[in-house]
Formats: sequence, C-alpha cells, structure tokens
Amino acid sequence: MTLLHRFQEKSIHLIDSYGVWSTFHVRMNREKQRVLLGMSGGVDSSVAGYLLREQGYDVVGVTMKVWPQDCVSRAEDKCCGPQAVADARSVAHALDIPHYVVDEADQFERLVIDYFSSEYQAGRTPNPCVMCNEKLKFGNLRSKARALGCDYIATGHYAIIEYGAGTPSSRRGDGAAAPHAVLRKGVDPRKDQSYFLFSLRQAQLCCALTPLGGITKPEIRQIAHSLGLKVADKIDSQEICFVPGNDYKAFLRSHLDETEFRCGEIYDVDGNFLGEHHGIELFTIGQRKGLPGGSPRPRYVVDLDPKTNRVIVGDGDDLLCDEFEIDRVNWHPVADTDNVGSSFEATVKIRYSHPGTPATVTPLGNDRARVRLHESQRAVTPGQAAVIYDDDVVLGGGWICRREALAPA
Repeated sequence: MTLLHRFQEKSIHLIDSYGVWSTFHVRMNREKQRVLLGMSGGVDSSVAGYLLREQGYDVVGVTMKVWPQDCVSRAEDKCCGPQAVADARSVAHALDIPHYVVDEADQFERLVIDYFSSEYQAGRTPNPCVMCNEKLKFGNLRSKARALGCDYIATGHYAIIEYGAGTPSSRRGDGAAAPHAVLRKGVDPRKDQSYFLFSLRQAQLCCALTPLGGITKPEIRQIAHSLGLKVADKIDSQEICFVPGNDYKAFLRSHLDETEFRCGEIYDVDGNFLGEHHGIELFTIGQRKGLPGGSPRPRYVVDLDPKTNRVIVGDGDDLLCDEFEIDRVNWHPVADTDNVGSSFEATVKIRYSHPGTPATVTPLGNDRARVRLHESQRAVTPGQAAVIYDDDVVLGGGWICRREALAPA
C-alpha cells in the first residue's frame, strides 16, 4: 500500500467567534500512525496539532529547549523562552495530546549558533533557520521520534510535501510518476516557507508532515479561534529566535571574544582607502550604516574579502549581479539533474523575502551549480541560500558563493 492510499478525505466544520461557519478538507489517515509534532507555542504549530489529530494521527507534542538557563532571550516570548513552553503545554492539554520538552541546548549551540558566528567571520551572511530545520527539527529530533515510536515528524511550516507513486513529476512534463517526496510552495504566498526546507534530504522529507501547506494564515487563526485556543491572536515572530531585537551585531559582541573580531580596512571599488573597521563580522552586502561619509552618492557594502578583512564599498549599481555560483547543492529527485553541464530554465529566490526571478541554471558537478539571472538583481549575498523552483515545485538549492570563487566556464 502506498502512502497516498492510506488517506481519505474528511470535512471539518467550524464556527468562529463571529458565528461564521467554514469547512476545511483534510486527509484522513486510515492507519493510526504516530507523529511527533514540533510545538513552538505559536498559533501555527498549535493548529497543526489539531489538524493532525483530526486526520487520525496519534500526535505527540514536543518543544525544543535550545538555550541554557542564562539565555539572553529567555525572558522574551521566543521559542526558547518559558512562555513559549507554557503556551505549547497549554495547547497540548487543550488538544488532549501528550507534550514533552527536550533539551537541545548543546546541539543548538554547536549546529546553529557556531555556524551563525563562523559565517559572519568568513564574510558571509548566514541563514540559521535553514540550518536549524535540517540539523535539528528534521535532524536530531528523528532519534527522539523513533524513541517515542513515531512514524513522522510534523511542523507548522507553510509548505506542501507530497509523497508516493501518485506524485506528479512536474519538471519533465511527461506525466510520469515520481516515487519520492516532492516539496512545493504553500498556498499562502505571503507565508510560504518552502525556501527554508530546501536542504532537507529525501529521507527527511519522506517522514515529514506539513499540514498547514494548503491553508492560509487567516484560516489558521480562524481555526484557532473556533477551538478557543489562547494563542489564536499570538503575534508571529519576525526575527531570528536567538537574536534579541534582531540586532545580530550585539549578539555577536556578546557571543564572541573581542579578540575574535577580524578588524581591517574599508576601500571603495576603485581601490581608494576610506578608513578602518572593527570587524568584518559587522558588515553584510547591501549595508549602508557604519560606512565612511564624504561621498556625493549613497555608499553600500558591495563585497567582503575574508582573506584580507577588507570591506569594499560602492554605489547602488555596484550591487547588481547577473551571475553567481552555489555550492553544497541539494538537488531534489524531481529536478532530474543527472546530466552535468546541461542547463535548464527555472525561477530562483536569492533570499527568503525575494519574489524570485527567471534564471538559467547549470549543474556543474561536485555539488555546485551556476546561476545566470535573466535580469540583474541587487545584493546577491554570499552565505544566503538560492532556492530553485519550477513554478511551485522546489527543484533544489544551494549556498551563494563569493564571486571570486567562481569556477572557470
């Protein structure tokens, strides 16, 4: 029996606090399988728990404690804070599902925080959410899931994961069945989080459930109100969970020793010396603040050279880029990239907030690929993820390289 055959449709009828009825269609799980649900204490993962329960799963809630007791963000309502844990436990009780707290502080420090700091020290701008998903939520939690007898790991991500022989092979367009997991954008374009899941391998995708992918954010809140969940109006976090106030410079100053900052000099694109700086870690591509004045036009950081610790500045036109390479590429099977050097057309997102732009993508081997943008884009930033799409299907993605590292054609 394929995974798709284990489901049938069920309609959920709910009435909100204003007396408005709505109907939501969910897939029923015919076999009572157990799923480990990551609960952050927010409305998304809370409603995900309800939907999974209604689909017939045996749901076990878990909240990761990712910071030690003296965490600088611990007093705040973050995923590591006590209020978040309390909210998750309260929702689990309301849904009548068990809830556990697992201490992942050491692993979070090693796999996410150290990565975050070392990327800035290398002149790159990190994306810790991608790393946390790959290494922790769908990585280390798999052993916890197995220990609890869980078949799947679920989260409140706005993305769609399709499985089994009935999944269409989108890129080839030949109607052939794809015997693997396919990652798609969520239906709510303002909340889609498929970008953050691009690095998951097939083994991770095939045991992942994302029940919110086919629902919009307003519908999520409506469901939460209908259930009387106290987190129904809880504000979404708009910043990195471990960086208070989204001030990454202050975080780095608190996390790194003063001697670890890589001081150097600031030059313009013509090689003129403009001044000194107190750490290459404190700059990112496209930045304007903290640069020497005296220019009739706005100045931006256009390059960071980790070998010399130089910060290179220029004007807005110097931020434009139409070609770059990505490394550590994770190709999804649907991409069908067996022919190295054979190009294909796609849409590429160069950061999470980027709308995506048409590009020609050429796999190069050695887990690298070249991306030629049809229109130049501003601030293509080394260290950020470039995710490749065919319409709403994720074909793969990788990490943007500094231009100096481009391989010869």
